[in-house]
Amino acid sequence: MTKELRLGNTVLPLGKKTLIMGILNITPDSFSDGGQFYHYDKALQQAHKISEEGADILDIGGESTRPGAAPISAEEELKRVIPVIKALKNEHSYKLPLSIDTYKAVVAEEALNNGVEMINDVWGLKADRELGPVAAKYKVPICLMHNRTSTDYKKLISDIIAELQESIALAKQSGIEDKQIIIDPGIGFGKDLQQNLDVMYHLREFCNLGYPLLLGTSRKSMIGKTLDLPSENRIEGTAATIAYGISAGADIVRVHDVLQMRRVTNMTDAMVRR
Repeated sequence: MTKELRLGNTVLPLGKKTLIMGILNITPDSFSDGGQFYHYDKALQQAHKISEEGADILDIGGESTRPGAAPISAEEELKRVIPVIKALKNEHSYKLPLSIDTYKAVVAEEALNNGVEMINDVWGLKADRELGPVAAKYKVPICLMHNRTSTDYKKLISDIIAELQESIALAKQSGIEDKQIIIDPGIGFGKDLQQNLDVMYHLREFCNLGYPLLLGTSRKSMIGKTLDLPSENRIEGTAATIAYGISAGADIVRVHDVLQMRRVTNMTDAMVRR
């Protein structure tokens, strides 16, 4: 497996500590924090808070990917994210590398042109086949998440692994190097509650693919349904999934509550990473 993650001038070691990707949703309708950081000033404030609380990467998204969310145009997505990206990149004091959470090639390329160092694609290169060549052109890491429109599987884990391998093959065909590939099993996407729990139970099998694993469980419905709690009360459930995920081999966790989850990762790392 790749031993480090190169994001522009930032080099993050893999395996020594769990990396935290902080979530910045510049949307009116994301499932947990929709509307909170939709306005420019609030988005910038949250970006700084995420940095101060100990994140390693800032993941910026302009389109809600929650199930049932209405798609938006690339133009609207760019209007939401690019001003914030430009502002952060023009601030010499802002040190976090940036990731763009998009499945659209045109959005990714504009973000990369403005200094973003990573792509996070919730469709694993299957929604826009032009995204792979963009990632290859800019030589940036890309996270390939498992996603599908149906929850009808023949054999859940082997099907998901096969579909992730299809995304990996698309990446390689586009010229993306192995060292730039990160995988995400896609908790909450194309899976019902029991399927999400099964994926968590079998996380180590995804690590065995040989790529860094990103785990995105923060505040998700898997936690809400299990604990019967609204999104704002899912911090302990999120902590449980992260501690378990690290013990199963996750390298990066994508979270809303950076301060609390940094404590969780530090404690879990002290026990697990030896």
